[in-house]
Order: sequence, then structure tokens, then C-alpha cells
Amino acid sequence: MILDTLANSKKYHAVHPLFAAAFDYLSKQDLSSLEDGKYAIDGDKLVAAVFTKPAKTAEEANEKFECHDRHIDIQVCISGKESIGWKPREKCTQPKGSYNPEKDVSFYADAPQMYFGMEPGQFVILFPEDVHSPMIGEGALKKMVIKVLI
Repeated sequence: MILDTLANSKKYHAVHPLFAAAFDYLSKQDLSSLEDGKYAIDGDKLVAAVFTKPAKTAEEANEKFECHDRHIDIQVCISGKESIGWKPREKCTQPKGSYNPEKDVSFYADAPQMYFGMEPGQFVILFPEDVHSPMIGEGALKKMVIKVLI
């Protein structure tokens, strides 16, 4: 997991071959005026989803404590204050159902090891080994999630 501000995003271009294109796309957007919806950045290799939804309690979010096998998430806070639960996959011991290859998601019944916060202008990069429960907070949260194909 990497947590930082968009102002520092160039530091992470070398981490994955598609990160430069993802962060370049982000730098060219007026995030606050983006409509909710899906945006193709580079075919199926880089796809962004923007959404505005009511925040969840930690208990509600932890019902979908999730991770992905074929994608890295770059999650960007656009408005609101969001908390995200996190735990390393290697320490998760309670699978909840089986892996869904169509949605590229696995769920766990484990509790997060920690929570961290994000405010507008911050992002988190979540790798397949990062089990996470996003959208914790109050009021409405607007965010962008870029799915980076591994």
C-alpha cells in the first residue's frame, strides 16, 4: 500500500508500467467537476470509475473487506473525508466465499488491522496483497478508482 498526495504522484511512475499514464490522466482532470461514471484511459488496462455515494460505517464497510488478484487500485479522494480499513492479505485467515474472477474480487471476514484517512488531493495505491474496506466516513464521498491491470 502507498498513501500520498497527488502532488507527489510522479514519484510512483516507476512502480508499475501503467502508473505514469494513470497519474498523467489524473493531473489533466478537474476532478471536482467529473461526472459519475466509467472512463477508459487505456482500453481495459486502465479504467477509471468516478462515483458519489453515502459513506458507510466501519461495520458496513467491513462486510465487504476485499482484495483483487488481477488489478491494482489507485483510489483518489475527490470530496469528503474517507477512512479505509486495511490488513495484509497474508494475515487474513477467514475467506468469505470464493474468488469471483468476473469481478476480480475476494472477500474476507477478518477485521482490519488498521484504518487510515484520506482527504481531497490524496490517493492510495492498493496492491493484490492489500485487503481493504473503503468508503468509511460521514455524509457523501466522491472518489475515483482507477483499475490498473497487472
